[in-house]
Amino acid sequence: MEIEDILLQIKEILTKNGLKIACAESCTGGLISSYLTDIAGSSEYIEQNFVTYSNAAKIRFLNVKKETLDSYGAVSSQTAYEMALGLLEYEPVSIATTGILGPSGGSADKPVGLCYMGFGIKTGSKVIVKTVKFNSALADEDTQNKRVKIKKDIAKNALLNLIGFLRENIATCKET
Repeated sequence: MEIEDILLQIKEILTKNGLKIACAESCTGGLISSYLTDIAGSSEYIEQNFVTYSNAAKIRFLNVKKETLDSYGAVSSQTAYEMALGLLEYEPVSIATTGILGPSGGSADKPVGLCYMGFGIKTGSKVIVKTVKFNSALADEDTQNKRVKIKKDIAKNALLNLIGFLRENIATCKET
């Protein structure tokens, strides 16, 4: 699916349901935010986004616990969960990414191309947050622009996952 089609579906879901989204990006460095604002009328469903590249920014803006970062690291399901949850203080829908783009910084447990994505929705008193682990197949490529390609792959995959998350959970959240 082309990125434009993904973005139009997100716009339709959010505007149809009167929802706004906030993004917190670490490894994607603002690319998801950039994609979301590529669509005309995005001001209807976007008010604020954050690039929280450092641990200090994750703590300050998203209320990620220092203990979580110390215990699990910035690239973890737990951190992605807390990022997405913290964003729900700003808007009723959230998307967060944290991962390793490379070319260095990876390990056996956390290889280059690994990303954790967090998704959240809050309506009324109901809050649903989910994390997804994603390993970019592009991490195995031996190309000069591998880092940029991995970032684009992660951003596109996160937006695709967002569509599924919203379709699964909007009705559930509205039932309360």
